[in-house]
Amino acid sequence: MHRRRIRAGGVEMAVTERGTAAGVPVVVLHGFTGSAQAMAPLTEPLAARLAARIICPDLVGHGRSEVPDDLDLYRVEAMAGQVAALAGALDCETFHLVGYSMGGRVALTLGCTASPRLRSLTLIGASAGIAEPEQRRRRAQTDAVRAERILAEFEDFVDEWMADPLFAGQAALGEAYLRAARDQRLASNPQGLARSLLAGGTGAMAPLHERLGDCDTPTQLLVGAHDTKFCAIADQLTSRLPRAGVIRIDGAGHAAHVEQPDAAAVAIADFIAGVEAGRAGEGGSA
Repeated sequence: MHRRRIRAGGVEMAVTERGTAAGVPVVVLHGFTGSAQAMAPLTEPLAARLAARIICPDLVGHGRSEVPDDLDLYRVEAMAGQVAALAGALDCETFHLVGYSMGGRVALTLGCTASPRLRSLTLIGASAGIAEPEQRRRRAQTDAVRAERILAEFEDFVDEWMADPLFAGQAALGEAYLRAARDQRLASNPQGLARSLLAGGTGAMAPLHERLGDCDTPTQLLVGAHDTKFCAIADQLTSRLPRAGVIRIDGAGHAAHVEQPDAAAVAIADFIAGVEAGRAGEGGSA
């Protein structure tokens, strides 16, 4: 594993790499309040199972990455552009892309706008945004209140965020994990998280539902079997994406890659290996 800082898409990003430098590139994107560190439960076993170059950036405003003032740099489309620029800076003309939650929305945006760059797409607990305008408006109002909470009482916000029922399954991982996860979130700059929520939350995001047909990339939707909301979303996305399937991870909720990391790593590694075998059979370039 090694770390570096790279300027991409107008933002200086902290990047963690694991695995084989000459291996097939796999870019992994964390969720809101996360970082490359938060994705280690997945990237460590994934690197062990694949002869791959695992690239995990801290997205703008998160972890050790830059916290710019310009809200436009936190929009989902901007983050997607930053990820594409980062891959280019790392000499990855094409790459596999894995995204969780907010990172999944960023990944799906790339799938809909730059499909030829992607060898495969794996979405973990992700959506295409909120299609209904009034629901999107209400979510934007909620996100604005949360952003104020982040700035005024950051530790309290983190505790409330981790107590959300969406993450209830992580309690079984034990106190040591929960303390480390809390510390990881608190290591981010609250200004960055607030800006990310205001500009990159689902309330602000332009929904992708009408663009899903443009995502001509082999796609796997990974979802925890206990996450009923996102199981339904995954089924809906699969019906509209041209080349998609769903994998349900038993014994897991929203953060399936954390709650059942080995099962998630196996599913993703097998999917990527299958895509690579298909590319080799078709004479696909590296």
